[in-house]
Amino acid sequence: MDLPVIARDTPHLSEVVPSLLHALGVPGFTSTLDVPELSRACVLLIDGLGWELLDAHADVAPVLNSLRRVPLRVGYPATTAAGLAAIGTGVATGEHGMAGYTFDVPGVGVLNTLSWRHHPGGPDLTDTLPAEQVQPLTTTFSRAAAAGVSTSVVSSKAFDGTSFTRAVLRGGQYVGVRALGDLAAATLAALRPDRAFCHAYHADLDTMGHIYGPGSPAWRLQLGQVDRLVESLVAGLPAGSLFAVVADHGMVQLDDTVVDLDAEPELSTGVRVVAGEPRARHVYAEDGAAPDVLAAWRETLGTRAWVLERDEAIEQGWFGPRVADQVRPRIGDVVAAARGNSGMLRRQAEPKESALIGQHGSFTTAEQLVPFAVAYG
Repeated sequence: MDLPVIARDTPHLSEVVPSLLHALGVPGFTSTLDVPELSRACVLLIDGLGWELLDAHADVAPVLNSLRRVPLRVGYPATTAAGLAAIGTGVATGEHGMAGYTFDVPGVGVLNTLSWRHHPGGPDLTDTLPAEQVQPLTTTFSRAAAAGVSTSVVSSKAFDGTSFTRAVLRGGQYVGVRALGDLAAATLAALRPDRAFCHAYHADLDTMGHIYGPGSPAWRLQLGQVDRLVESLVAGLPAGSLFAVVADHGMVQLDDTVVDLDAEPELSTGVRVVAGEPRARHVYAEDGAAPDVLAAWRETLGTRAWVLERDEAIEQGWFGPRVADQVRPRIGDVVAAARGNSGMLRRQAEPKESALIGQHGSFTTAEQLVPFAVAYG
């Protein structure tokens, strides 16, 4: 069976913040990117802004396309939980452990990382599953603040204090915002101190891609608004600062090769639970059933997905160069990554997620490659 190609020569998203903090003089970080010595740095993450999508729609994002940029890869799974954790920890999935949109936590059940609830549709886990237990690594923000850097996280007010925010973004001053205007104003304010680091986040481009499809009229108009945001930030940068635009993943539009897992009985035989998302599934087998589950998923999905057992996926480096002991059981006994524009839906168990036109998570370059676009003040 052929396997997805991992572009290991392309820098990983997890290398961005360590490189910037090294340039700010924070001890314990090294730089793998071409970043000069700085006094201020900001990373704006635009959810869903793939490298190929930005190229294809350059006409509505002239400012973004005028910045010096190189591609990054986001790793597997190509999803928000893993991407924001890479920003917040400076390591890949196998170490930070945010192994997908949903994954099984031993002794707890399937965790929806963004809502911090049992998935699908279960109770809130905020009080029973501490965020710091799920992601125990000291964050890049905590390390920057401990070194005397004025450290801020600028994001939606709705995310302030949530378990996912605590898991991957704790350590900086959280500034909750409501719209593009105060996102821009708060980001520039965060860069005023003499030695400052800021992470800012905007979610709506991803939302438009999920609902209407990447490249749709609604998506293009939203990209235009993102470009105005970037223009405002570049114009207001103080001296001695670096401003970088990155993303957590790109996106593809699903086609008619999708499979509904809930409608294929052979895909549930021997399966304890299914997690992940339509382009990147974790399959947890009943005791002793993993070989049969692997065979059934490979036969049924055929060329629609790469299907590997856990140890093979880890050996191939799907989850990064290292996988921590705590993280290993969060990875499915069987791991399935969609090929082409296919998807593995669960129309009965996950009706909301299965109805989305745009999806991400797997290994296509459209999902994996994102920009590292840079401006200097």
